[in-house]
Amino acid sequence: MATSNAIEQLKEALKALPGVGPKNAQRMAFHLMERNREGAQKIADALNNALERIISCQRCNTFCESEICDICASEKRDKQLLCVVETPADLQAIEQVGAYRGLYFVLMGKLSPLEGIGPEQLGFKRLNAIVAENQIREVIIATNITAEGETTADYTQQMLAPYGISITRLARGVPVGGELEYMDQRTLAAAFKDRRATS
Repeated sequence: MATSNAIEQLKEALKALPGVGPKNAQRMAFHLMERNREGAQKIADALNNALERIISCQRCNTFCESEICDICASEKRDKQLLCVVETPADLQAIEQVGAYRGLYFVLMGKLSPLEGIGPEQLGFKRLNAIVAENQIREVIIATNITAEGETTADYTQQMLAPYGISITRLARGVPVGGELEYMDQRTLAAAFKDRRATS
């Protein structure tokens, strides 16, 4: 079936979204044009607005609309605690829990040699400068529990080791509500490794 160049361009653009292949891109494009042009306009307006206004925080590297984000500018945060995460979404997830009151640094990705992503493509240079120039007492590495996340965590730990500060990682193991018989072997092994005293 012949379609317009504009539809083809829209489908190609939608494929930039994570997890969206050609079929899903076509489905979304046709849906927006057939049934929800008002929604399509809102998406276009929101994208243009975001592209014009969103920049990276000069300190923590997360997305914000000013030179320094609200978290870094807050006097209520513990500025000697620094949590290293992979993405702004990870930062948001930790903030929603409300259990952490320190500052962050967002790497904007993870080391992935297979995808050609090395330390130079991430925020390690700026992270190194922040630790060198500030009185940080603890760095909490909160990368994801994946092969790339573990590689990123190991690199971060090795890079910061010369500073002699406390470097910790998030505990891994049994989730709240989880039952041991359904745990995979890696999760159960991590739970035993990261066990802690109860008194």
